[in-house]
Amino acid sequence: MIREARYSDKQTVLKFCKNTFFWGDYIEDVWDYWLSEGSLFVAEKSIPLGICHAVFFKNQVWIEGIRVDPQFRRKGIASKLIQKIESMAKQKQICFSLMLIASENKPSLSMANILNYNIFQTWNFYSLYPKQNSNHKISFGNVIHENQFTHYVKSWRWIPLDQHKFDFLNSNNGIIYSGNDNDKTLAILEDSEHFKNTLIATVYAGSQNNTVNVISYLQNYCFEKNYQRLQILTRENLPDFEGLDLKISFHLMQKLLS
Repeated sequence: MIREARYSDKQTVLKFCKNTFFWGDYIEDVWDYWLSEGSLFVAEKSIPLGICHAVFFKNQVWIEGIRVDPQFRRKGIASKLIQKIESMAKQKQICFSLMLIASENKPSLSMANILNYNIFQTWNFYSLYPKQNSNHKISFGNVIHENQFTHYVKSWRWIPLDQHKFDFLNSNNGIIYSGNDNDKTLAILEDSEHFKNTLIATVYAGSQNNTVNVISYLQNYCFEKNYQRLQILTRENLPDFEGLDLKISFHLMQKLLS
């Protein structure tokens, strides 16, 4: 049975999520947020065996946090959770379903392929510690929205970047860039809603010089604003920069629902 999650499910779910990755898992940090947002689903057979969370946008549903108790994997539980969300999205006349899967996670990629998901884009996750750095010159706002700017990352969700949202970010100094129309590196800045003192930057990289300029600014900005962590998501391979650490690559998986 698949149902909406309840607060009482939390401890059971956290027990089978604690060793998801070599470093643990983030479900404990986001469970209460997801529960309050709604669309947090549990697959159960007397006890919770799997979970999945969904966020519905105008023309896209974002699927995240797919977890299944290791003792009950390979029984189609994750697929049933995803199909439940897809069915809801179709009822809302949403055209696309997206989710993020680590590029080395072959079992999950295989499942996504069986469910008719395709690789839409590949993204890299870099981390960089805040540090005082004055070697930069950037500009704010007055950026024209281009077709390459399809999404931006907010709390590890790939949000559709339409003209209206782009203009809003532009007018609120949420977009910085280095360079000109022929060659620029652009970054979209967002506070993480789920992780304290963390800045997430979506970077569309141009030339190496412009990219280093933007990274230098972000590092110094986080230092001045007392952020503890800077997380950079980008489709490009970033240039060498002291302290910049490539953590993992992800495939952004997409399925046409209509």
